[in-house]
Amino acid sequence: MPIDDRIRRVLERIGQAEERSGRPPGSVVLLAASKTRPVEVLQEAWKAGIRRFGENRVQELVAKAPHLPEAEWHMIGRLQRNKARRAVNSAELIHSLDSPSLAETLDRLGRERSRPVHALVEVNLGGEAAKGGIAPQDLPAFLQTLAGRDGLQIQGLMAIPPPGRTAEDSRAHFRSLADLARAAAERRLPGVEMKHLSMGMSADYVVAIEEGATIVRLGTEVFGPRTP
Repeated sequence: MPIDDRIRRVLERIGQAEERSGRPPGSVVLLAASKTRPVEVLQEAWKAGIRRFGENRVQELVAKAPHLPEAEWHMIGRLQRNKARRAVNSAELIHSLDSPSLAETLDRLGRERSRPVHALVEVNLGGEAAKGGIAPQDLPAFLQTLAGRDGLQIQGLMAIPPPGRTAEDSRAHFRSLADLARAAAERRLPGVEMKHLSMGMSADYVVAIEEGATIVRLGTEVFGPRTP
């Protein structure tokens, strides 16, 4: 299927999910997860209306961003502290803040440039050892340590649920993340907003939207299957 047809179909499904869940059109941001996709394919997606791209690796982010300078770039993969400066220089939003040490680094970088780094806190909903993220029970205390920083502004939460057989298997995890965000918002911590829930990928994004996602990260649905 041509990429413009894929994008049209995705936008239709996003709109339908917004309507079913009683949310106004445009509530959900489509972020094209462009890991390993060549620049030429991203440029096709841009022509078809995609304005936001998410990269998993800093080196790919830094290499691709200059080719689409008007696009909004997000860092969605796990971020090492020694690569944080390069990520911050290219990305509008870091989706994977998952440790006090990374928070310290991002805060320092934000203060150095006199403009806060925008980030989402990654939550490890399933307690999976192979994934980064803050445990749900540790989230309130972690957010407290992030409050009031001059160089770091928290804009919400991100999560990748444990693998399931169907999209419905992710629903309870998405609902849990939305509950965590509501509880955090009620605390009104300075510099800690819950304007974004980054959850849902190609296999389960419709369910994620129904449970409150504001950003969905789609690779295969936008670009098609990866070629070997």
